Amino acid sequence: LSEETIRWNPSKEEWSIMQVITHLNEALPYWLGEIDTVVKAPGSQWGRGLQDPARLAAVENTEHQSVEDELKKLSQIKQDVQTKLSVLSADTLAQESPHRNFAKFGNKSVFFIADHFIDEHAAGHYNQIQRNLSKLAK
Repeated sequence: LSEETIRWNPSKEEWSIMQVITHLNEALPYWLGEIDTVVKAPGSQWGRGLQDPARLAAVENTEHQSVEDELKKLSQIKQDVQTKLSVLSADTLAQESPHRNFAKFGNKSVFFIADHFIDEHAAGHYNQIQRNLSKLAK
């Protein structure tokens, strides 16, 4: 994709592809860290709220960030996800820990954190990128 396409915002309410990339570059390592925490200390609290400062900062001022650098980071993170998750045993994936902010999550397994906050999360943003591209084509 061209840099112009990557930086294009479909609307004020929607993220550009660049914002999606910078968000994933912050979020995926965050969730890998949360998994590390609960694997090393089962029962530890995990999670954060939508207003987390690091989460919000990741999508601000992306016009000053290099598309090439952010894509390289994302490529490395993909490898990190594969490396870190591939060594988890079935017993480890079944370990449960409580969410620190939301009682609605309650105790959830390591598998839930990986599945919901890494796999489903990344897939949702992939779909968001596809929606952006379909709007640009119109």
